[in-house]
Amino acid sequence: MRNKTERIALVTGCSSGFGLLTCVELARKGFTVIAGMRRPADKDELMRTAQIAGVDSSIQVVEMDVMKEEQVYRVVQQIQEQYGHLDVLVNNAGAAFGGMIEEIPLSVWKEQFEVNFLGMVCVTQAVIPLMREGSGGRIIQMSSISGGVGFPGFGPYASSKFALEGFSECLAMEVKQFGIDVVLVEPGAYGTPIWGKSFSQLRAASHSPYKDLLERIIQYSQRTETGSGDPSDVALLIAKIATVHSPSFRYRLPRGTALTMLAKQVLPDRWFQMMILYLLNKKS
Repeated sequence: MRNKTERIALVTGCSSGFGLLTCVELARKGFTVIAGMRRPADKDELMRTAQIAGVDSSIQVVEMDVMKEEQVYRVVQQIQEQYGHLDVLVNNAGAAFGGMIEEIPLSVWKEQFEVNFLGMVCVTQAVIPLMREGSGGRIIQMSSISGGVGFPGFGPYASSKFALEGFSECLAMEVKQFGIDVVLVEPGAYGTPIWGKSFSQLRAASHSPYKDLLERIIQYSQRTETGSGDPSDVALLIAKIATVHSPSFRYRLPRGTALTMLAKQVLPDRWFQMMILYLLNKKS
């Protein structure tokens, strides 16, 4: 077992996007990072990025599909045996499915919740005893603007993130007594591979009564992604949260996301919904 003063972080969903960048930033901060991936063969981009940053020796890639309970518990057991403690968990693994609620097959809803919610629950349950016995830790939950605002066409994804938010609020109060902090990060629509991988299937049948609305949603999403910020900003924020003494419970970025959340809080619900529909109808 290594020195218990060594800081250990477990990050899920690390083959691309926020997970990949977060691994590198945590390693820059001096963490030994356990990078969980469904397919470790996809580690090349992560390790290239880490090598350029000079932190590849601080990142250990492990096979971990968050939907496979036995695999999750095996990884956590290995962390316990090798390091004796875990300081930070970043629940980042996820997927995004969309479409019109009436038209989305139930199988898609099930897969969305298995990846974004039940997989997160599994990993969290697995690490809590290790953190509790080690006198504390930090659980950083990758939520989304869609965890606070429901947009048309984002039904499965938003529902899974709303569930994550409620789970995290409950968890934060349950584990505070053990020195475990729970933190929510709510990014807006940054240009990460999750959108290309998952929302590329957004298509309406020619006879669909939602065809026009869905086309406007796709156009709006493409405009938003094109004008989005740098995903590295999110990774830098997560690394900061992992190291500050007393983090806030909820972080929102970029500025436009915080403003959208504020608008939802202060405007009457129907006004806010009309505002969203107005934005979807704008041509540019």
